[in-house]
Amino acid sequence: MSFLKTKGFKYFKNLFIGVGAAIVLMGALFKLESLPGASMMLTIGLSVEAAIFLFLGLIGPDPDYYWDKLYPGLNDYHANLTPLTAGPQSGIDMGTPLHGDVIESQLGGMLTELQTMSKSLSSLKSLQEVDFSGTSDQLKTMNNFYTKLNEAMGDLNDSIADTKVYKDQLGTLNKNLSGLNGVYGGMLNAIATSFPR
Repeated sequence: MSFLKTKGFKYFKNLFIGVGAAIVLMGALFKLESLPGASMMLTIGLSVEAAIFLFLGLIGPDPDYYWDKLYPGLNDYHANLTPLTAGPQSGIDMGTPLHGDVIESQLGGMLTELQTMSKSLSSLKSLQEVDFSGTSDQLKTMNNFYTKLNEAMGDLNDSIADTKVYKDQLGTLNKNLSGLNGVYGGMLNAIATSFPR
């Protein structure tokens, strides 16, 4: 039985269950999609699933809780339990078996934690009872708002591009007017020198 507790066996068990479940799912997929060989794949998948359940039934459950490490024999109803601790504890005789008072004194904080969890679960339950029926309409309204906002941003981008083109055209016009002013000034100078007063 010690082989069942080894890391290698636990890895093999997880691998066997994972690969088996994948085969079952592929068989179901083949059958649902009516792919060629679907009946054979489903038969293989369900056979592997049956083998997995048989395997798990034969190896038995694997207790993985930590109470058993602190109190060996906890799973035996008639066990005489003494805690495994690193040294003597105040107020507890290590040679005497545990009973309700000792366990209650050692695990006093657990009740507080359970009460806190109970309050948290009741808060979750009240959240579950909230009516979200109008949420769909609100989401549609928000979706319409964001659609219109995106359209407005697109129009704004287009107008920014148009504004840039307009600015470039104004710059070109400004240069042309400066050139015309220079030509006009030159003509006035030429006329003034040609026809003195």
